[in-house]
Amino acid sequence: MVVDVLGIFIALGLLMFMAYRGFPVILFAPLFALLAVWMAGYPLLPTYTEVFMAKAVGYVKLYFPIFLLGAVFGKVMEDSGAARSIAKGLTGTFGRNQAILAVVLTCAILTYGGVSLFVVAFAVYPFAAALFREGNIPKRLIPATIALGSFTFTMDAFPGSPQIQNIIPTSYFKTTAFAAPILGTAGGLFVAGLGLWWLYRRKSQLMNRGEGYGKHTINEPEVFEAETLPSVWLSLIPLLLVLGGNALFTYVVLPDWYPESVIQQYDGLDIKQVLGIWSLILALLSGIAFAVLIRCIYWKQNREFLKENGTDSTLNLSRTLTAGAAGSLLAIMNTASEVGFGNVIASLPGFKTVADYLLHMNANPLVSEALSINILAGITGSASGGMSIALDTMGAKYLTWAHSVGVDPELLHRVASMSAGGMDTLPHNGAVITLLAICGLTHRQSYPDIFAITVIKTLAVPGVILLAFLTGWV
Repeated sequence: MVVDVLGIFIALGLLMFMAYRGFPVILFAPLFALLAVWMAGYPLLPTYTEVFMAKAVGYVKLYFPIFLLGAVFGKVMEDSGAARSIAKGLTGTFGRNQAILAVVLTCAILTYGGVSLFVVAFAVYPFAAALFREGNIPKRLIPATIALGSFTFTMDAFPGSPQIQNIIPTSYFKTTAFAAPILGTAGGLFVAGLGLWWLYRRKSQLMNRGEGYGKHTINEPEVFEAETLPSVWLSLIPLLLVLGGNALFTYVVLPDWYPESVIQQYDGLDIKQVLGIWSLILALLSGIAFAVLIRCIYWKQNREFLKENGTDSTLNLSRTLTAGAAGSLLAIMNTASEVGFGNVIASLPGFKTVADYLLHMNANPLVSEALSINILAGITGSASGGMSIALDTMGAKYLTWAHSVGVDPELLHRVASMSAGGMDTLPHNGAVITLLAICGLTHRQSYPDIFAITVIKTLAVPGVILLAFLTGWV
């Protein structure tokens, strides 16, 4: 059993090392997963095809439309000039030195409105790059800035968040997405405040050393200084269509769109499981359609300017759509490989040993829950994956335990959600790898600041538990 557990941590350490060094996770995730399988004495090929590939393909089946349309949406927003228009508008509102705050707030609004974390990264990056370039702020801070706005306080701390990390605990503890609103808000504000402090501190340090935006060539939005941009309000409409359309399709249009007789024709189809995906697909399509319209307006206004500058002056929508579609492929495959790796590790007896130890430790239920979910999310590289494993195994016992010592189930919910979003963002995390690929940066350039945000997020959980004790929630 010692060898089994050792194999898991060797595989995890090697994967994090290779991801940090910039090696392709698509290649090394299955190799290191199979290393752990071999050390556990399990058969290699059946595990590869029936666990790794099955789970990776299942993830692609479910989420590929979101990655595809999210990438296309971000590219159309970039090529239409809408992203740069929003960036200039935000710069005028907040000032050139407040680009970090502007990006964090934009990400937070979209995430809290129900837009997928991956879509937020694709959509926000083009105008985040424009904002940072406008203020000559080091580009290496963009991933951590997007991570703070998307992967932290609006994902699982603030009450009512529609993100899956805040929804999973409701089925285990009979709570709602608004569980422990005061403590969740306090924890979220702690993360937001300390995260902004860190990013502004890093910005000052880097700029005082003479580092500016820098020269970048990978996935770098084009800049035309004298271009005529669409208005800010027109440019905001695609984002509003995604945000509002997502809510409209989720709660009004789609729940009763298909009669039960139609749903029953598809074996295993659960409308509740696919409702969020369907809604986001339609919302993204509406946003893309309007962004394409802006692209046509932008092209007409700038046709002569582009020709004079030796740039392709044709409308060329095919190039925009092809670039967006191609950008989605690496992102989805990286993340799917991480999902496959996490599921292989979770299937091994060594993982069950680690999980059993964490889930049966003799401590307060909140402390046990926080440690268990954080560590399991770190091992699997997935917030929702680590939380699901922990609550599938011990959710009912945590609830019974909490009742016996006077802990409110709402507090169990909030601690579970916030813990899942802590150490999940280690270097091998699929969202981190995708975010860095979108920004055209490497782990070595940007991960230290992402890790700082991760640490801040992790520290918020014991703070919430302590506040619960001090305020009489426990």
